[in-house]
Amino acid sequence: MSAARTVVVVGGGFAGLATAGLLARDGHDVTLVEKNEVLGGRSGRWSAEGFTFDTGPSWYLMPEVIDRWFRLMGTSAAEQLDLRRLDPAYRVFAEGHLADRPVDVRSGTGAACDLFESIEPGAGARLRSYLASASRVYGLAKRRFLYTDFDRPWELAHREVLAALPALGRQLAGGLWSHVARRFEDVRLRQVLAYPAVFLGTSPRRAPAMYHLMSHLDLVDGVQHPRGGFAALVDAMEALCRAEGVRILTDTEATAVEVEGHDDGRLPGLSSRLRRRSGSGPRVTGVRVLQAAHDVPEGRGELRLPADVVVGAADLHHLQTRLLPEGLRAPESRWDSRDPGFSGVLVCLGVRGRLPQLLHHSLLFTADWDENFARIEQGRELPDPTSLYVSRTTATDPDMAPPGDESLFLLVPAPAQVGWGRGGVRTPDRDEPGDPRVEEVADRAVAQLAEWAGVPDLSERVVVRRTIGPADLVEQVHAWRGSLLGPGHVLGQSALFRPAVRDRRIRGLLYAGSSVRPGIGVPMCLISAEIVREAVSGVRAGAGEGARP
Repeated sequence: MSAARTVVVVGGGFAGLATAGLLARDGHDVTLVEKNEVLGGRSGRWSAEGFTFDTGPSWYLMPEVIDRWFRLMGTSAAEQLDLRRLDPAYRVFAEGHLADRPVDVRSGTGAACDLFESIEPGAGARLRSYLASASRVYGLAKRRFLYTDFDRPWELAHREVLAALPALGRQLAGGLWSHVARRFEDVRLRQVLAYPAVFLGTSPRRAPAMYHLMSHLDLVDGVQHPRGGFAALVDAMEALCRAEGVRILTDTEATAVEVEGHDDGRLPGLSSRLRRRSGSGPRVTGVRVLQAAHDVPEGRGELRLPADVVVGAADLHHLQTRLLPEGLRAPESRWDSRDPGFSGVLVCLGVRGRLPQLLHHSLLFTADWDENFARIEQGRELPDPTSLYVSRTTATDPDMAPPGDESLFLLVPAPAQVGWGRGGVRTPDRDEPGDPRVEEVADRAVAQLAEWAGVPDLSERVVVRRTIGPADLVEQVHAWRGSLLGPGHVLGQSALFRPAVRDRRIRGLLYAGSSVRPGIGVPMCLISAEIVREAVSGVRAGAGEGARP
C-alpha cells in the first residue's frame, strides 16, 4: 500500500462517498466537498406534508456490488440497510393490451420462464437460453471489464476473454432491440428484455446487444428496496465515511483544481509529456472552494484545500471545462461528438388514499418504441402517450407517506435539452409552477397513468406535487446538457471507450462516477471508487471482498 496522502474528493454523490470512505480506510487524509446542503448527488430526497420521495435512483440492482463496498468498509449491506425483496419485481402496462391484465414480472429463472411461456408458447425455453447467456456475459464483465481502467491491456488477452470474443464481437456490433426481437415475437416480452437500455441512458436500438446482461439483474437476481429509500443508502455511507475520519464539507462548491507545472497555461507539448513521465510534469496541488459562511458580507468564504490527490467525483464535463486551469481545460469541441444520454422530467406526487393498481415499480410502454425513442434522441417533443416509469414507494415503505396515503415518483425519459427548463412545487402552502414544457409533460404523464392504471380521479387526489426538469439537473449537479444519468452507453462510450478514471495528463488527478469507467448506475459508481483506490493506494480493484486489506 502506498504512503498516506492528502486527498480532496469533489462531489458527495455515491461515487464521491464510496471513494472517500475507501481511501480514508486505507489511511489517507480525506476531505470531501459537496456543493449542495445534503449529500447524495443525483440521489436526491424531498419531503412535504408528510410525504417523502427519492428523486434519483430507485432500482436496487447488483446487490453484491453494493454489499462489496460495505464489506470493504468492515460491515455489510445487511447490517446497514433494511432490504426488502420485491415480488413481483415490477408491473408492465403495455399500450395495445390495456384491456388485458397488466403483466407482473417475477424474478427467478423459473418464474420468468413460466411468465414468458404463458404469453408466447415456446418463449419460456428461449428465455432460459437468453438468461443463461446474460448470466455468462455478466459474470465475464465483472471479472474482466468492470473493475479496471484498462491500463493493463494485456489482460484483455486472457483466455477467458479470447474464448468469448466471437460472441462478444457479435453482441457489440448488434443492437439490443434486434438481439431481443430475433428471439421473441410478443411486443411486451421484447420490451421487458429491452427496457434496461434506459437505465444505461440510451435507447434499445442504440445499446449494444452485450447489454442483454442487464436481464440477469432483474430476472435472475431480482429487485430489492432499502427501507427509507436510496437516501438511507446515502446516510449509511456517510456515517461510515465519518467514522473513518473523512472530513465532509457540505454547501461547499469547488471553484478550481490547482495544478502546477503546466507550461504557464499552455496545453502541454512533447517536453511536458516527457517531464510527466520522469515525474516532473503537471500535478495537482489543491482545490479552491467557496464555503457557506455567515461571517462574511457575501455569505460565502473562499478556502484553499491543499491536496496530493484530487478525485473529481462530479460531472466530468464540468470538471474538465470549468475547474481545471485555463491551459489544461478540455475544449468544448471534444464533447461535440459525445452523447449525453437521456434527460427526463421527474414528478413527485403525494396522493390521498391507496393505489393498489400499482406495484412498487410499474412501467408504462407505448406500442411504437421507435418513434418514442427517436423523438428523445432527436430532441423533439415527446409523443402522447409516452413510455414512463412509476415508483409507488409506499407499496413497500409505508412510512414514506401519511397513513393510508401514497408517495408516487414518475420518471418520463426526455431529450437532454436544458431549454425545457425547471420544475416547480405545489403544496397546500405553495404554488410555484415550473416552466411550461416541464409542467405540460408532467400533466400528460399523470393523465396517462390515471387512464392506463384505471385511477380516473388520480389528479384530484394529489395534494403535493414537485416537478424536476433538465435545467434543475444542471443547477443541482452540473449535469452536462441536463443528462439524467450520465453519458449514455452507446458503443463508443462503453467499456474501454468510456473516459478513463485516471487523468493521463495531470498527476494526482482522478475521476469517479457515472461519467467515467465503468459507467452509469449506483453499483458502477461504487466500482469506479475501487478503481480510484487502486490508483491511489495500490490495492487491486476487484480483489478481496471481506476484511480490510
